[in-house]
Amino acid sequence: MRDSTRHALERAAELTRNNRLVEAMATAEPVILAADEYESAEIRQWLIDHTDDFTREA
Repeated sequence: MRDSTRHALERAAELTRNNRLVEAMATAEPVILAADEYESAEIRQWLIDHTDDFTREA
């Protein structure tokens, strides 16, 4: 996964924890849509592995 993709996902997690879901989606959606099939698989796995990053208290 590209560093820029990982950074966007990490930022989206941070925004989500701070109840800023619209901004989180605006941050993550472009990189998710631009990913090829290999990076998409990596993104899926990252999201599974980091679910707590999105749901824990800020």
